[in-house]
Amino acid sequence: MPFQSRRAKLTLPPQTKDQLSTISRSRTELAQRVERARILLAYEAGQSVSAIAKQLSTNRPKVERCLDKALELGALAALADLPGRGKPATITDADRTWVVNLACQKPKDLGYSYEMWTTKLLAAHVREHCREQGHPALGRIARGTISKILRAIKIRPHKIRYYLERRDAEFEAKMAQVLFVYKEVALLREKAEQGGDPGLTAVLSYDEKPGIQAIENTAPDLPPQPGKHSCLGRDYEYVRHGTLSLLAGIDLLSGHVHGLVAERHRSREFIDFLKLVDAHYSAGTLIRIVLDNHSAHISKETQRWLAGVPNRFEFVFTPKHGSWLNMIESFFGKMAKTMLRGIRVKSKEELKRRIMLYLNEINESPVVFRWKYRLDEIAVG
Repeated sequence: MPFQSRRAKLTLPPQTKDQLSTISRSRTELAQRVERARILLAYEAGQSVSAIAKQLSTNRPKVERCLDKALELGALAALADLPGRGKPATITDADRTWVVNLACQKPKDLGYSYEMWTTKLLAAHVREHCREQGHPALGRIARGTISKILRAIKIRPHKIRYYLERRDAEFEAKMAQVLFVYKEVALLREKAEQGGDPGLTAVLSYDEKPGIQAIENTAPDLPPQPGKHSCLGRDYEYVRHGTLSLLAGIDLLSGHVHGLVAERHRSREFIDFLKLVDAHYSAGTLIRIVLDNHSAHISKETQRWLAGVPNRFEFVFTPKHGSWLNMIESFFGKMAKTMLRGIRVKSKEELKRRIMLYLNEINESPVVFRWKYRLDEIAVG
């Protein structure tokens, strides 16, 4: 039987009740709003003040204040504190500005060993130096108050967000050259799809993936087993056999991947890759390659070899710190998340064999990579 209270009955319109129900289940709302929503819903359902207090692990006066405010001002208004409540603020805007100014500096510049602030360190620094800087109200400031001040203006001095500075003065011009190539590829592909002849042109996106580790297990893997363990079991210990480099170029018209696995990726290995590509395409085909400014790509040894095959290769270089403009990076990313993820081999020879097997599997059903970023801005005459 519902509790009969001397306090007036709380009637919640359907829309208000739905709002309170949503707030009561929220994980992002303030805790006090969630608690007050639950109080109002429980009282509207007929529960007593004592039962509500016990259910929510709180006290009767808090429940009663919430109910009285809801009956006087409305259910939704009862979720917030009334204006003017609490102790008058003693921390001024000038105090807050000083704290924020400190947070925007590096602790090492103020004599600490730390590179970035922690709330504990910043609070201790504020307490130690506030009086000499004319902010005595901060003499007992706690870490929580520091967090509230910084959160209010969305400053997080304990976090790092990385960015990439453009250090290449010709970044825009080089990027435009690469995008021009991708635009030509799109037009050639469209021409071929309509039954036209794309001509004797091949366009490759090329790069190296160094440091592929040949790692061997010291104990057998345990396959998933129903009722015992759902995933692959693997011993923590392993043996390293060294690393290999994959030199790869993806044909942007056909999706075919040319690959060479080697111990290193010097000029001689790059020339070996060029020889592999040269043998793949028919004579007279211009092979245009998008690649970065690695020393092996512009070395004297590479230039001498290219001089022996005139009018065969054309290099289009990406700008410095512009590796994201090279479409082969998408292929490497996919490879790292699939074939190379968790790979274990007994030797570098096995690793090389499996990488080449992967490339053969890819080339059985090649995927054509399509570039979209800023391509509409490129006009081809």
